Amino acid sequence: MQQVAAGHDVRILTATPGTHIRSGVEVIDGIPISRITARLPGDLPIHPRTRHHVVQALREHPVDIVHVHVGVISPFAWGAIRAARELSIPTLVTVHGIWGPIASPGYRLSDVVSKWSKWGVQVSAVSDIAASKIAAALPGLQDVLILPNGIDPASWKLPARNHDAATLNLVTVMRLAPRKRTLPLLKIIQAAQDRIGTNPHLLLRLVGDGPERSRAESFVRQHDLGSLVSFTGRLDHGGIREVFAMSDVYVQPSIKESFGLAALEARSSGLPVIARSQTGTTQFIRDRCEGLLAATDSGMADAIATLAKDRALLAQLTEHNRENAPEQSWPRVLIRVDEAYARTLHLD
Repeated sequence: MQQVAAGHDVRILTATPGTHIRSGVEVIDGIPISRITARLPGDLPIHPRTRHHVVQALREHPVDIVHVHVGVISPFAWGAIRAARELSIPTLVTVHGIWGPIASPGYRLSDVVSKWSKWGVQVSAVSDIAASKIAAALPGLQDVLILPNGIDPASWKLPARNHDAATLNLVTVMRLAPRKRTLPLLKIIQAAQDRIGTNPHLLLRLVGDGPERSRAESFVRQHDLGSLVSFTGRLDHGGIREVFAMSDVYVQPSIKESFGLAALEARSSGLPVIARSQTGTTQFIRDRCEGLLAATDSGMADAIATLAKDRALLAQLTEHNRENAPEQSWPRVLIRVDEAYARTLHLD
C-alpha cells in the first residue's frame, strides 16, 4: 500500500490462498494479487511448480524489478528467485529471519551446490543482526543491505497516562508458539515478581493466540499465576491500542526475532521495551534509552524488577519514546527501499 501511494506499480505473487479465492488473481486495495497455490496437507504455502508459474506470471505482466521476501525456510520465495533469474530480471531479496545454527550451514551447502550467491541478486535483511548472520554464513556474498520494516508511528501514538505505583502493567503481542517462547515468558514474569516481592504487583496482558495457548494457560493454573497473567486472545489494531493504553512496559521474550514489528509499534506508542540483546529489536531499542536489553532470561526478569522499583527510570524511558518517533517510519523506509532498487538495477 505504501509503495502504491508513492507511485509504484505493484503486483504481488504468493502461494497463500485468499479468503475469497484459492488460486488466481484478485485485487485488494487496488493491488493485483496472483495466488499460485497447490492443495497440500496443512495448506502449506508451497507449490511444486513454483518456477514455472512465476515465470508465466512475469511474462504476462513484465516488471522492472522483482522484490522477494524470504523467511528462514521459504521454498516458494526461492522458486521465485530462480524464475526471475531465468528471465534475467533484476532481483532484490529481503530476508525476514535470523539464520541460526541449522539454517546457516544449510544455506552455505546449498550455495556450494547451486552457486546462488553468484546469480547477481542483491541481498538485504531487516536488521543488522540478521544481516551479520547472512554475511557470516556466506562470506563471498556482496554487501548485505539493511531494509527495516516500516510503520506509521502516528497510528500508534497514545495520550500520556498516569502510572499506578501499586502495579506494573506489562504487555506482549505475539503468536503463542514455541519459537516466540511463550512458556519462558511466563517463567520470566514469575521470577520478576519473586525478585520484587509483593509490591508493586505485576500484571502481564498476553495478546495473541496460537498452538501453545492451552499449555500456557495450564502453566498459569499449575503455578498459581492467575493474578499475574491474563490472555486477551487475538486483537485487531484498535484492540491492541487499547491494551497499550493501559500498559507501562512491553516485553519481548523471543531470541530469534529478526526485527520485532510489535515491539516497534509498542515503542511508537510510548512504551519502554524489554527485550533480549541478541535480536533484531536492537535496531530500534537501545539499552536505557528506548528500553532495557538483557542477555538472558534472568536478565529480563531483573529488567522488569528494575522498572517496577525505579519509577524515575520508567518515566524517563516513556518520555523519550513519546517525544522521539522511531526512524523506521514509512517515508524513511521507502527511501531506503528505492535506493536498494536503484542499486539492484545497476548490478553488474
